[in-house]
Amino acid sequence: MSKKLFIVLISVIGGLCALTAAFATFMLIREKHKRDEAELEHYLDSSIL
Repeated sequence: MSKKLFIVLISVIGGLCALTAAFATFMLIREKHKRDEAELEHYLDSSIL
């Protein structure tokens, strides 16, 4: 019985790690996209002048 509990515990911890990594990746990509958009907007604004 304790072996099954250990396997379930490791599976839950692994799943939480995977979800955390996916969320962190999503946030980093979203932040980079915002920064790229701001740089592009700044570039286009300064090129018009």
